[in-house]
Amino acid sequence: MPFTRIAVRAGKPVAYRQALTQGIQRSLVEVFNVPADDIFMAVTEHDEGNFVYDKQYLGVHRSDDLVMIQITVSNTRTVEMKKALFKRIAEHLAESPGVRPEDVLVNLVDVPKENWSFGNGIAQYAV
Repeated sequence: MPFTRIAVRAGKPVAYRQALTQGIQRSLVEVFNVPADDIFMAVTEHDEGNFVYDKQYLGVHRSDDLVMIQITVSNTRTVEMKKALFKRIAEHLAESPGVRPEDVLVNLVDVPKENWSFGNGIAQYAV
């Protein structure tokens, strides 16, 4: 069960934010083999003063359309799978809603499977 946080500048329409969640979810399904209905995402909007980033870090030229994505997942994926996920997210978001690949920042947080509770106060994946 990935848990995804998406941060964008305030003012994007609902359809834009929905396209972000849909593109990220399609990527997770395709690359990480996540079930299609396993979706838990939070989109937050930030005004200019609360959305801070370097416009040229590592030679990547970012705009104010930057989308910051943090995905928490169980630590079961290979480096190759992670690289493929980054690429696929950028491709899907370029298609819809039209985010430039330079404006797609993704951070994966790997956690042990026992660090999840899907409800009822139970660690469903703990052995």
